[in-house]
Amino acid sequence: MEAYLDNAATTVVSENVKDIMIKVMSEDYGNPSSLHMKGIIAENYIKEAKEIIAKCLKVNEKEIIFTSGGTESNNTALIGCARANRRAGMHIVTSKVEHSSVSSVMAYLEKEGFEVTYVDVDKNGQVSPDKVKAALRPDTIIVSIMHINNEIGSVMPIADIGEAVHAFNKNIVFHVDAIQSFGKLKILPKKMNIDALSVSGHKFHGPKGSGFLYIREGVKMHPLIYGGGQQKGVRSGTENVPAIAGLGQAVRDAYENLTEKMDRLYDIKDKFIDNMLSLPEVYVNSSKGKEGAPHIISVSVPGVRSEVMLHSLEEQGVYVSSGSACSSHKQALSSTLAAIGLDKERIDSTVRFSMCDNTTEEEMNYAYETVKMLLPKVRILRRDKK
Repeated sequence: MEAYLDNAATTVVSENVKDIMIKVMSEDYGNPSSLHMKGIIAENYIKEAKEIIAKCLKVNEKEIIFTSGGTESNNTALIGCARANRRAGMHIVTSKVEHSSVSSVMAYLEKEGFEVTYVDVDKNGQVSPDKVKAALRPDTIIVSIMHINNEIGSVMPIADIGEAVHAFNKNIVFHVDAIQSFGKLKILPKKMNIDALSVSGHKFHGPKGSGFLYIREGVKMHPLIYGGGQQKGVRSGTENVPAIAGLGQAVRDAYENLTEKMDRLYDIKDKFIDNMLSLPEVYVNSSKGKEGAPHIISVSVPGVRSEVMLHSLEEQGVYVSSGSACSSHKQALSSTLAAIGLDKERIDSTVRFSMCDNTTEEEMNYAYETVKMLLPKVRILRRDKK
């Protein structure tokens, strides 16, 4: 049996998405900026994708900008808004558990002269609205907080944070990295006081290299890419129509029966957590129920390095991650796991199981049984090395 449980890293492209992308690439391949019929047909795919996304988020279509994915969306929002609003202040607030596509941008902005305050999280990896509020200053121009943490699945109280930020100063740009939450949780930017929202298509069965950025109308932002003035000059360059069409289809599919699909995942997740906690010297770093994400479970087996467990599982057809896929090649300790208070041994022994809406209870049971079977073997290896 095979169980692909690294869906927080990427998901398989769905048949619906694949079909529409092939059609665009082979039949409707015109440049959307061209004035002839081929161009108009291509442009219509972009318009339709915007309509689908705007309807799901209950926002205006002109507030959607297509990008190459989550990293570009985060970079565009943060750098673009920082540069456009620097006369109002040079202070930014974020958390200590952000994805590298946000934390690396913060490091860059600090070199540019901006001051960044990094807010602590609690033992569950959640950011408190009160701590964000306490970090705000008269010169704060941006607050950036992720919705779901990509390593442990903690869910941030985004609506409460947004309310606190705008109550302090309605001109502060509240940016949310929704790369792990879009297609899993209901997101309504207007009600949640979100000014900018980053999304990546390949996290919910869309193609890699696809994504979008929601920017509330009226938010000042400088473009990072200049050229032909596409997308109203916010993001120049010929649009990737096949990817955009695929993204639109993926969004449509993700929001169909969303609540029912996620309730099923919550049930599977909680059973898996209970099973893992029944094993000796195994710890779960993710919260049960709706306190955590429906699809991410972080597990630590102290004394067994994450790479050993990962490859041992791989040999049995179970595919997991040793952390964030974007930084799994790095040797540095996870800032998220350190922020929730785990020691080095726990951090070094952590693997992430992550599901998608197609994951079955049978696959998760197989993963549990495989871990149970492997534990005596990998622990013998640990003792042999001492």
